[in-house]
Parts: sequence; structure tokens; C-alpha cells
Amino acid sequence: MIEGMKRASPLSHDVSGQPPGPPRPPGPPALHARAMDNLRFIRETMERAGSFTAVPGWGGLMIGATATAATIAAGSSAATPRWRAVWLGEAIVALAIGVWSMRRKARSAGIKLTSGPGRKFTLSLAPPLVAGALLTMALSRDGIFHALPGLWLLLYGTGVITGGAFSVRVVPIMGLCFMALGLVALYLPSPWPEILMGIGFGGVHIIFGAIIVRRYGG
Repeated sequence: MIEGMKRASPLSHDVSGQPPGPPRPPGPPALHARAMDNLRFIRETMERAGSFTAVPGWGGLMIGATATAATIAAGSSAATPRWRAVWLGEAIVALAIGVWSMRRKARSAGIKLTSGPGRKFTLSLAPPLVAGALLTMALSRDGIFHALPGLWLLLYGTGVITGGAFSVRVVPIMGLCFMALGLVALYLPSPWPEILMGIGFGGVHIIFGAIIVRRYGG
């Protein structure tokens, strides 16, 4: 009887040298791991589909103020070296203000500039600005200075519109205002193009900067 019980015991069967059964398949992934994967996918999808809201209103106000000062300091003729030197300096100052204020607003809002909308905004804004710089060098080489104010307004407005397609609605509207001023400036004699440039980079930046501060948190 005892020998029969030993034969029926699983332990005695294993000890007898019989091969073990096939390994059990691993269980399903943990529920919390799947939930984290789903949340990560949802967050990345929302970032790619969202709007870039870190366009800085305070930065626009500061750029408008420095551009107004540049308009006064540069004089009324794009053909003078002084005018071009002043506006070149203003472009560098405005770029520094724009980058600093955008990073500051994005940090305070918890937005990554390298996220989907931020990356699209930057990549859409940059090409018209690069094209403007290259055309400026070509026109300056040939002495065609009177076209510079209209060219800058037009291409800057184009960049704001293309970048603004991934931002809040007021940004492309601002770009349209720049493009309209640039179009008019291309067909008017001096000093009107220089005046319109001051209105655009000074006044338009101030107006829309104030709107962004009020409606979109700075």
C-alpha cells in the first residue's frame, strides 16, 4: 500500500528522473504598465495635435519698443549706411528678445519648445526669415536699398503666418498685417516704406503683444 502511494505522489514522480513538463507561458503584462503606455501615447498625441501657446506677448511689446526707437534713430532713407546699421542691430536685439521671452513663457507654462507644436512653429517661421536675409545680401550688393523695408515686412509676415498656423489664431492675423504693410511699402516712394516699416515692427508688435498678454497669459 505504501509503495502504491509513492507511485501516485507527484514528488516521487519527479524524483524518479522523469522529464519535467513544458514551461508555463509568462503571464500578461502588469495592468499599471499598460496604463502608463496608454497615457504616454495619449500625451504625445495631444502634444502633436495641440497649439503652440508660448508665443510671448511681453516679448512682442519689448520688440515693438526697440523697433520704435530704431525707427527714430535710423532716419528716413534706407539708402544710408546708418539706416541699415541701425536696423541690423535691431534685428539682432529683436531675435535675442524673442528667443529669451519665448523660452521664459514656455518654461512657466510647462511647455517644451521641442514638442510637436513648438518644433513645427519654429521650423515654419525660420525659412522665410532665412530667405529674407539672403535676399537682403543680394539686393544690397546691387544697391537696391529702397526695396528692403517692403521685403522685410513681407517675408517676416509670411514667417509669422506659417508659424502661426500651429499657434493661437491671433498670430497669423498679425502676420497678415505685416504682409499688407510690406505689399504697400514695395510700391511707395521713400520715405513711406521706412515709415511703414516702423509702423509694422513697432506699432503692430505692440498692439498684438498687448492682445497676447491679455488673452493668452503673457
